[in-house]
Amino acid sequence: MVTESFENRPVSMNEHNNLLQIEEHMYILDDVKKPNVFRKMFPYSEIPKVPFNDRTVPKFMPKEIWITDTTFRDGQQSRAPYTSDQILHIYDEFHRLGGPNGLIRACEFFLYSKQDRDAVYKCMERGYEFPQITSWIRASHDDFLLVKEMGMKETGILVSCSDYHIFLKLKMTRSEAMQHYLSVIRDCLEQGISPRCHLEDITRADIYGYVVPFCLELMKLQEEYGIPIKIRCCDTMGYGVNYSGAVIPRSVPGIIYGIHTHAGVPCEQLEWHGHNDFYKAVTNATTAWLYGCSGVNCSLFGIGERTGNTPTEAMVFEYAQLKGTLDGMDSTVITDLAEYYEKEIGYHIPERTPFVGKNFNVTRAGIHADGLLKNEEIYNIFDTGLFLKRPPISAISNTSGLAGIALWINNYYRLPENMQVSKKDKLVERLKEWVDEQYEEGRITVMTDAEMEKKIDDICGELGLSTIDDYVRSEHHAS
Repeated sequence: MVTESFENRPVSMNEHNNLLQIEEHMYILDDVKKPNVFRKMFPYSEIPKVPFNDRTVPKFMPKEIWITDTTFRDGQQSRAPYTSDQILHIYDEFHRLGGPNGLIRACEFFLYSKQDRDAVYKCMERGYEFPQITSWIRASHDDFLLVKEMGMKETGILVSCSDYHIFLKLKMTRSEAMQHYLSVIRDCLEQGISPRCHLEDITRADIYGYVVPFCLELMKLQEEYGIPIKIRCCDTMGYGVNYSGAVIPRSVPGIIYGIHTHAGVPCEQLEWHGHNDFYKAVTNATTAWLYGCSGVNCSLFGIGERTGNTPTEAMVFEYAQLKGTLDGMDSTVITDLAEYYEKEIGYHIPERTPFVGKNFNVTRAGIHADGLLKNEEIYNIFDTGLFLKRPPISAISNTSGLAGIALWINNYYRLPENMQVSKKDKLVERLKEWVDEQYEEGRITVMTDAEMEKKIDDICGELGLSTIDDYVRSEHHAS
């Protein structure tokens, strides 16, 4: 790294805080001979370290922030491939979820198989402005031909940036890797295609010795061709932290600040892509927003490599909390997608997954259930019936009564208003008798969903019916 003396550094006005500032450094490539793997920070035979130097950077959330989605790319790397029809359905749902302001800004796709390409063509035929359709390729001239043939307007390009990847995987030096990447990016630009550079493993990369100099070169190409170049900061191993004063490259604020301030990458061309190896995917994505990154890249239900990506649905509600509004996003689509995955795709969502799990707003403690029956605000995070079409459910106990059991059935099975049961229903009365027997015999815990379902099935069977749906359509239904 080369720096100029203070007397030669330019002074300019900072338009954000209206203060004069002096340019600190001129960042050029530090073409090291041996890889810098930050061994003290990442001792492979020990747990990674989070060192601090108390250097902090200011919060600077862009006026506009949004979500992009990698369900069909990173999400599809960790499960059986989706069919073309499934991809089309999910893409349609993302269009609904993003609302009129297109806050689900883009979806990225593989292009390698015929099935992938067929799905892309079907989605293109929809003609939606949002989510924009983008692709992902390796930094390969052959891969670029796929992008060109498909007529894509933008593509992601894998440009691994840590010495772990440059030296140990690619067997290159930093300068060799940079020149290779720039040649492929120039190919994109020559064809009028906007590149999105995926800086893989950025949380183990030399930020000021490689990442910032590389991004400076990208901004030069952008100026030369007049085509936007996006930068995706990929926390491939989930090492990022949001702690104030943490050392780069683990500091999410430090990474975003460095690329935006010292490489001059505009906020709207910055994107964060995180993994959940250390349970920090959501926090890190939100932190990226707060420190100058307009886009956060997510995957539906967090499905992705290893521990997964930042969940798309989580960032919908993070957005609403930061902005004070959903800005037109239709959050009820999240529940529709969860049901589609369970019923049509056969994917099991863990029961306690926030917003989409079967039990995310079910209270099981007896005293909590009593409070919930009196006023759902006491034990519900927000109006989940309004925003997710899933009103809270109180688990059944000895204090639930006929009304509580009827409420449980109506909410658990999501019965439409004209088919809901009341406390006068034979099914409810029979369940109440059975519940009372359980507690008379000494039970002290609440009834589980599985127990309730089985007993309801048993009672329906005794009435000559197969399911709860049959019951609410039968003469036994009191309503």
